[in-house]
Amino acid sequence: MSSNTAGQVIRCKAAVAWEAGKPLEIEEVEVAPPQKSEVRLKILFTSLCHTDVYFWEAKGQTPLFPRIFGHEAGGIVESVGEGVTDLKPGDHVLPVFTGECQQCRHCKSEESNMCDLLRINTDRGVMIHDGQTRFSKDGKPIYHFVGTSTFSEYTVVHSGCVAKIDPQAPLDKVCVLSCGISTGLGATLNVAKPTKGSTVAIFGLGAVGLAAAEGARIAGASRVIGIDLNPSRFNDAKKFGVTEFVNPKDYDKPVQQVIAEMTDGGVDRSVECTGNVNAMISAFECVHDGWGVAVLVGVPNKDDAFKTHPMNLLNERTLKGTFFGNYKPKTDLPSVVGKYMNKELELEKFITHQVPFSEINKAFEYMLKGEGLRCMITMEH
Repeated sequence: MSSNTAGQVIRCKAAVAWEAGKPLEIEEVEVAPPQKSEVRLKILFTSLCHTDVYFWEAKGQTPLFPRIFGHEAGGIVESVGEGVTDLKPGDHVLPVFTGECQQCRHCKSEESNMCDLLRINTDRGVMIHDGQTRFSKDGKPIYHFVGTSTFSEYTVVHSGCVAKIDPQAPLDKVCVLSCGISTGLGATLNVAKPTKGSTVAIFGLGAVGLAAAEGARIAGASRVIGIDLNPSRFNDAKKFGVTEFVNPKDYDKPVQQVIAEMTDGGVDRSVECTGNVNAMISAFECVHDGWGVAVLVGVPNKDDAFKTHPMNLLNERTLKGTFFGNYKPKTDLPSVVGKYMNKELELEKFITHQVPFSEINKAFEYMLKGEGLRCMITMEH
């Protein structure tokens, strides 16, 4: 990749959200060169995750517009800013909404991936280094989103939020590992840790829940029970290792009771991927006493409270939470890509739609209608 653009402002196309809930507009924007500890990436593929839609609708958050959304993507390093030594132009990378500074107590801890410096911040629309944006149009700033802003042909990202991966890996497949798929997969493999032959319940069969099921399949679970209110999801879920289905609407008793009856007292592990607080409680109460572990992945509403009888814990059930599947982005994502490359992990089945960048609004329509899992958006270079 020629670095004749290094140090220069790049003019390119970006999909700009000018206001909440209005279709994105493809605009020519200016992308400034990377500053200290930053890299500028050429985005080749990006996909739409529900988090983008949630903040674009801006119903429950502080609205910040104009903004360039997007955080699930794959690309190539175009140039690097001062002090960046671990990345160089031409590297194949995944930008990630959370980072790894490699210096803080979290990064130095074997147990945590919640970097003090680069942990997700949905309110911040500027770069950490100088509090400025790297995007502008006609001299006016356009705000960033979760430090990635991948709905642009070029973007600037903190180097701690960039995972360098195998250049042989197809970016149009592995880009889904930069958010939702790793979150669900890691929740099972890194946190729930089901043993071979065990039983696992998955609450919510969207992309993250199906990735959690994929983790259970990889771990060799004997039964994977999928719980969802939408029966149309049940057929597709079989491809991800789900063996049985429960729709809570079909019963007049709590779903945790239904699961306990199906499994002789409860499942060994459960993973909650809906963000609904009642599903969280069910996920915890449906695991077997003595050894059951429940893992919460879904993001709750701000006023939610988790209520359960303390006896459920005293009877030796464990409740855990996870953020991005407990993966450290720079350290761990290369090996998750490796799982795909050695055919242990299947990614193709997550990608249900494809659109060119000029039709990015179609991806939003699919998501809002609940159609498919991931829509791959191809940047037209």
